[in-house]
Amino acid sequence: MRLSEDPDLQAIFFGLFLSMYLVTVLGNLLIILAVSSDSHLHTPMYFFLSNLSLADIGFISTTVPKMLMNIQTHSRDISYAGCLTQMSLFALFVCMDDMLLTVMAYDRFVAICHPLQYSVIMSPRLCGFLVLVSFLCSVLDSQMHNSIVLQITNFKAVEILNFFCHPSQFINLACSDTFTNIIVIYIFGAIFGILPISGILFSYSKIVSSILRIPSSRGKHKALSTCGSHLVVVCLFYGTGLGVYFGSAVSHSPRSSAVASVMFTVVSPMLNPFIYSLRNRDMRRALRRLYGTTAYSQEL
Repeated sequence: MRLSEDPDLQAIFFGLFLSMYLVTVLGNLLIILAVSSDSHLHTPMYFFLSNLSLADIGFISTTVPKMLMNIQTHSRDISYAGCLTQMSLFALFVCMDDMLLTVMAYDRFVAICHPLQYSVIMSPRLCGFLVLVSFLCSVLDSQMHNSIVLQITNFKAVEILNFFCHPSQFINLACSDTFTNIIVIYIFGAIFGILPISGILFSYSKIVSSILRIPSSRGKHKALSTCGSHLVVVCLFYGTGLGVYFGSAVSHSPRSSAVASVMFTVVSPMLNPFIYSLRNRDMRRALRRLYGTTAYSQEL
């Protein structure tokens, strides 16, 4: 489904989403490059951040390039195999973002609540293990969606009421009984949705209680600044994500669902680099150092 049937708006949409896609990819690549090139950022927090940036690049690349091609070619067709691939990658990167945000909340919990043991607890081996577990859980969630969809019988030609192949669309368009599949999806949704959110809420409840015990206001501000960017990204990710599901359920409007999906799949990954670079002094310093090194090499 197009975001608008007005032909005059198609060129505007193409330029807008192409710009947003390039800004997202460039911004996240700059974060990855800054973290890898600056030895001061070789810490668990920035290691998780670089992995989150990589997941965000894959997240937005799953939906926007296909939409841009559809606008350019004036075609809205997608093959069954292409739809399954897009749906699988979408589930993979959404779950990867979800798991990494939870891991980053745990990292902030250890840093603020157990600062003297931070380097011992958050060892390179544990950090690598947490990222690996996040990836394996994401693959499991993605393959679960694929296995459910492959068991569903659909009509040969259907209209997907969104600008990409969302897993729920296959369920809604099924012409066979999907009760068991819906139950399985809810179970996995609880595992990969409620548990990470619970972990984040638990971590921040402990963080807030530890910050309140800090006697000086300067110490409280310093502790809050270390997790402020992560908290903003968490609110943006879950706020737009919940808007996709609850908004479509309440309004029953395909256009409203598509707008909510744009906020979740395009706007959220685009804003993450700005949030982490503008609210983080170390990241701004690393980006300036990276820019200075690039400019110096160009002069040579």
